[in-house]
Parts: sequence; structure tokens; C-alpha cells
Amino acid sequence: TETPSPPARPLGGEAPSIELPPLGETDPLVRELVRQISTNPKVVSWLTTNNLIRNFTVVVANVADGTTPAKQLQVLRPSSSFQIIERGGELYVDPRSYARYDSLAAAAMSLDPAGSAKLYTTLKPRIEDAYRELGFPNTPFDRTLERALVSLLGTPVVDGQLRVQPRGGFGYDFTSPNLEALTGAQKQLLRTGPDNVRAIQAALRNIALALGIP
Repeated sequence: TETPSPPARPLGGEAPSIELPPLGETDPLVRELVRQISTNPKVVSWLTTNNLIRNFTVVVANVADGTTPAKQLQVLRPSSSFQIIERGGELYVDPRSYARYDSLAAAAMSLDPAGSAKLYTTLKPRIEDAYRELGFPNTPFDRTLERALVSLLGTPVVDGQLRVQPRGGFGYDFTSPNLEALTGAQKQLLRTGPDNVRAIQAALRNIALALGIP
């Protein structure tokens, strides 16, 4: 007979006992708790939006499924546009485009890993409520968060030029089959540039370790 696998340990350990308001009334508490782990301007700009726990839950679920969460993170969108350059008849991502994401990488690096893990465990009951709203009544959100983090940490760092080709009238695809085969979320991270990918991945790795993800 097979030995049953032990139940997975909750990410971040046991949640502290705190009186949480209903999901629809959590924004003031989330703003207060997030400001304790980061005062970065990008993080603060996200806090000006509403339905923060629902937004976080959808973003993580999208990344776990491979979908880019850009639509849910409009407030973090760079003000300048994506640029390409032409060299020798070939198209490449303009490296100057990467600077658009420097502030996003700084925001990720500003998050205190231990504080982020504690914040997650504190709010997890309401995050689970939001996840059930999305139609996942029996899936622990811990596993979804783990899949999302592992996916982003698996995004390759490309130091060379990123060659692209027009995509049917709108946007560009990577000419490398390996890069184009990445998930939408991974390709979005790749477009931030190698230095920012490293910075964001370092921040996410530290948070993952604080949560107890090996």
C-alpha cells in the first residue's frame, strides 16, 4: 500500500490571530499593513486602487496559469511606450526600453521578505475568499502562489539582444522559439530587461524562501 503523502505545510507558517473584516471591507487594513513593509512609490500607487485583495488574487492566479497580469496592474504600467530598433534589416528590442521598468524592479526589491510572508499569512483567509469567488472552491491558494513564483523564477535572463518580429499587425513576437514558448507572464518579465529580471527574481526568491518554498 502507498504511504499517504503528509499534508503540505501552510506557506508562511500559521496565520497570526487577527480580526479580519469581510473581504469587501479589507482595503483600509491592507493599505495599513502593506505600508509597514514598503513605502516605495510604486507600491503606494497600487495601494490607491480598490479591491486590493481581489486584485492580488487575480494577478497571482493569472501568473500561475501563464497569463500576463498587465491588465490587472494598469496602475504600474510604464508611462513611456515599448520601443524597437532595426539593425542590419533585423528588429530588436531597444535596450533603452528596459529603463521603463527600473521603478518596478525597485518596488519588488523594497518588499521586506519576512514582512511579506507575515502579511500573506495574516490576509490568507480573505485571499482564500477571493480565490473561491474566482471559482476555485477546493484549490488551496498556497499552491497557486507557489506555481506563480516558481514560474517567474524560471524565466531565463537574456543578456544579449532580443530579436523580434511583427505579430500580425499589432505587437511583436520573439524570433527565438524557446523564448516565444514561454508563458505570457514570463515574456512580460523578460521584456523588463536582464538587470531588472535579476532584481525582480532576487526579490521574489527571498519572499519565496520566507514563505517556506524550497
